[in-house]
Amino acid sequence: MTQDCVFESSAGPDICGTRSVGSEAVRAAFAKVWADFPDAHWGDARHFVHGDRGVSEWTFTGTRVDGMHVEVHGCDLFTLRGGRIFLKNSYRKNRPPLA
Repeated sequence: MTQDCVFESSAGPDICGTRSVGSEAVRAAFAKVWADFPDAHWGDARHFVHGDRGVSEWTFTGTRVDGMHVEVHGCDLFTLRGGRIFLKNSYRKNRPPLA
């Protein structure tokens, strides 16, 4: 990712979810995902890049620290700059956690 990268998560208070700007803030946002879902896994991945845009489709599975299980389809839309990810914009289905 670029040093001034942006991560827009699929959940949060803003129209874009939660926006993290800069490599340290993005690193902290990803660390929070693994803190919330210690067994986080993105499987069945399919990717493509065209010019300065990229797409990644996946199935996310994970168990929250409260024991609830999440399994959802989602995707990331990327904007690339200089061969690196500048923007990672994440989307996922809004499926309730399972006991």
